[in-house]
Amino acid sequence: MHKLRFGHFSLSKLDLSHPRMTSALVLFFLFAFLSTNLAAQLVAPIAAASQQSAGAPAPVPPQSPAEAKPNPQGSPPAPGGATQSPDGSHGRQTKRILGIMPNFQAVSANTHPPPLSPQEKLWLATEGTFDYSSFISVGIQAAVLQATHAYPEFHEGAAAYGRYYWHTFADTGIENYLVGTILPAVTHEDPRYYTLDRGGFFHRARYAVTRLWITRNDAGAETFNSSEILGSGLAAEVSTRYYPRQERSAGKILDRWASQFLNDGTNNILQEFWPDIHNKFFPRR
Repeated sequence: MHKLRFGHFSLSKLDLSHPRMTSALVLFFLFAFLSTNLAAQLVAPIAAASQQSAGAPAPVPPQSPAEAKPNPQGSPPAPGGATQSPDGSHGRQTKRILGIMPNFQAVSANTHPPPLSPQEKLWLATEGTFDYSSFISVGIQAAVLQATHAYPEFHEGAAAYGRYYWHTFADTGIENYLVGTILPAVTHEDPRYYTLDRGGFFHRARYAVTRLWITRNDAGAETFNSSEILGSGLAAEVSTRYYPRQERSAGKILDRWASQFLNDGTNNILQEFWPDIHNKFFPRR
């Protein structure tokens, strides 16, 4: 269950010049721009229909027998005002984002898959952690961390890059298994992300962020996301076993815990809006 990572940041040094904050802001404004355009495209035909209904009824063009397709029974409209594209692709998740990044834990909107067994939760975490793209992503993150001297104790050069690489891989893998497999198996929580796909940008972004502390259990009911809260905290604590002594203080642990929360929240937002991005820029894929 690989997730986007933007490196390490310090709670005492939050500034817009930090690479993590820059990445988060870029993603935020990208999603805002896309959602604004999508909303405008959806509102325009609704407004036109409202104007027509206020005056004379709009003429109905004749249809040939081949074109006249009745609405099949058992296909009610999407709940909560969710919009659906003619081919049913709106709100549908793909297995990968941009054809590269694993998106295996995302559930399409308005779908109710069966609960995951402990073995399936284990495979979901393994599939994301050891996906080929995860090794590339970890390599990029390690390069950014080395370039920004995130851990001076690692020094410089190829050996230092190796240290950054395996520490980053360990951070990602340990959190993936704690948050996605071990704790969900104990608490009977569902580690998957369920796409909302209705409402405006801020409503959906708020929903995505609140999934950090709200999730579903195996019965499908909403519950406190103890797997995320405790799992990410445990992952940050476990990291003290392999980071340099200078990086093992309580403040450093809280920094890594907060970093994981920012990463996971950003990942949730990306998953929520990925179907919109995919339908807008890659409609035929």
